[in-house]
Amino acid sequence: MREDRLTTPSISLQELRRRIYQKAKSEKDWRFWGLYVHVHRLDTLWEAYREAKANGGASGVDGRTFQDIEREGVEEFLLGIQEEMRSQTYRPMASREVEIPKGDGKMRRLKIPAIKDRVVQGALRLILEPIFEADFRENTLGYRPGRSCAEALERVGKAVMKYGLTDVIDVDLKSYFDGIRHHRLLAQVAKRVMDGKVLWLIKKTLKAQGKKGVPQGGPLSPLLANVYLSEVDAVFEKAEETTQWKGAPRVVYTRFADDIAIAVGSHPRWPRLLEHVIRRLREELERLEVTLNLEKTKVVNLLKGESFAYLGFDRRRVMTRKGKPYLLMTPRLKKRTVLLKEIRGIIRMAGRWTVEELIQELNPKIMGWVNYFRIGNAHKAFSYVRDHIERQVRRFAMRQKQRQGFGWKRWSKQVVYGEWGLFHDYQVRYWKPPTESALLSIGA
Repeated sequence: MREDRLTTPSISLQELRRRIYQKAKSEKDWRFWGLYVHVHRLDTLWEAYREAKANGGASGVDGRTFQDIEREGVEEFLLGIQEEMRSQTYRPMASREVEIPKGDGKMRRLKIPAIKDRVVQGALRLILEPIFEADFRENTLGYRPGRSCAEALERVGKAVMKYGLTDVIDVDLKSYFDGIRHHRLLAQVAKRVMDGKVLWLIKKTLKAQGKKGVPQGGPLSPLLANVYLSEVDAVFEKAEETTQWKGAPRVVYTRFADDIAIAVGSHPRWPRLLEHVIRRLREELERLEVTLNLEKTKVVNLLKGESFAYLGFDRRRVMTRKGKPYLLMTPRLKKRTVLLKEIRGIIRMAGRWTVEELIQELNPKIMGWVNYFRIGNAHKAFSYVRDHIERQVRRFAMRQKQRQGFGWKRWSKQVVYGEWGLFHDYQVRYWKPPTESALLSIGA
């Protein structure tokens, strides 16, 4: 495929995104127009296709795979999309619904768009993201360039340990993505975008999936989900500013996608500050028709030894040996259980694989889990996981030789981790703030 034919506009896509970001950052009331032509630029479509392919995923309802498209010709595929978008004859297909286990016995419903629709959604995201990235608050960290779960966890930890906020509202939203109201979302987008064709395209994309909701699984969905709650983020950013006392906020709100934690402390001017925060949260969510899951939403008092779960970690306030308070952060037991269940499932299906083939299949799964949880107090969890997986692999190797046991005398750890190559980097590493270049990957 000749990429030079797809990258010939007057300015590059990267430069275009940088200019959009800078405009949005400097003029908060500016409403963008003339965006649609950039959405269906061939270099935009090409980048969207490249991202979709890198993310992988199954085919949509049309059954068309990346292999099918590349066999027939990617350039012709993208030119076809461009022509449909130019003539506004493009019509998105319904997504293919699949269910994946959440780890608590329940299932999460994902909607997988066709590759063609993933490309269009990706192109929309590439052009819209710089606008809204300039507006998003520091208290929202999910699905943003250069941001991470680790940063959200660090923010919560800072609220407790540096500012001394010991009441935490552990917020649970009920089916957030499925309940987003299209008319409210489009109204939010229209505050910054006055391009009728772009709004038409977003509306078509949403309506193809149903009367309400933003489907989890599409490239555009995370951005739109962040936009929908951005006014709630703004309300609590203001609360952080107005509740300052002795140089520290008494309310710190942190959101990662639909996972919200609000740390609250005492304030002499607002003796019932916690009740006020809860009431205001309910009001803001009700205005957006977002349902608060009252069964799972709870207020935790860390001074009473209570704990809360956030982004896969259990957190509770403990005392160090020197008598200083410390916010412990350990991987949730159910997250460890889910990993080991997946490991056992892979080993059961390994059949006549060699040990090396099995390890090649296991390593990415282990690495992903460890890399996520290595920022916390994970030493005990890591030791358990490492030892459990080593025993499972050893047992598999012995069964391949039609013998019982684990082969402790037959193979040393150097053989298991060195020659066989089983993942062994279980070192804990602490979070570091992202660099400015990472944060401004759009505006760099």
